Amino acid sequence: MFNWLERNPFFFTVAFLLVFSIAGLVEILPDFAKASRPTENLKPYSMLETAGRQLYIKESCNACHSQLVRPFKSETDRYGAYSLSGEYAYDRPFLWGSKRTGPDLHRVGDYRTTDWHENHMMDPTSVVPGSIMPAYKHMFKNAADIETAYAEAYTNKVVFGVPYDQPSGIKLGSFEEAKAAMFEEAKLIVEDMKNQDVKDALARGEIKEIVALIAYMNSLGQKRRAN
Repeated sequence: MFNWLERNPFFFTVAFLLVFSIAGLVEILPDFAKASRPTENLKPYSMLETAGRQLYIKESCNACHSQLVRPFKSETDRYGAYSLSGEYAYDRPFLWGSKRTGPDLHRVGDYRTTDWHENHMMDPTSVVPGSIMPAYKHMFKNAADIETAYAEAYTNKVVFGVPYDQPSGIKLGSFEEAKAAMFEEAKLIVEDMKNQDVKDALARGEIKEIVALIAYMNSLGQKRRAN
């Protein structure tokens, strides 16, 4: 058999490519399958974080900020550990971005605080001198869209199998239960804020957009791993 193949270069090449392809698939496909699964202990976005993510998309933050740290030293020195594909398992849509007018934000929750984000969104130059980013003062006045956030989270759970209401996941439950959890999460963020109007609004039962956005920003990075 082997002697015959050696005397027929065409068939030898075909046989070689066939064996090589099968071996390659056996070696590569399991790694692809593993990489496409959620990273260990990855948490879904809470409803407040989902509301903030919707604002991030609405305000086109991804037009100036990427969420993809590449595996180069220049990137990891500046932004932290490089991004893993499994970290995006619950992201719909992906917000990798294609431009960096501003810095990458995929690890921003690991090194920025609620107080920093509050000042930055009210007046970017107060914390980043020379910044060309516009102020987002309207977020301190507008109420977060709780109903739409719940609808997205519920859809992700039912349609895409995002593991809410599981031991390692975020509790979703009914709308009233999710709303109550959203306010508890909002209280923790507002406690670290200085804006009195935002504090008063929460006391009246209203969550401002800035609170939801900060919740989302704080979630980006290693904080999305369940303890």
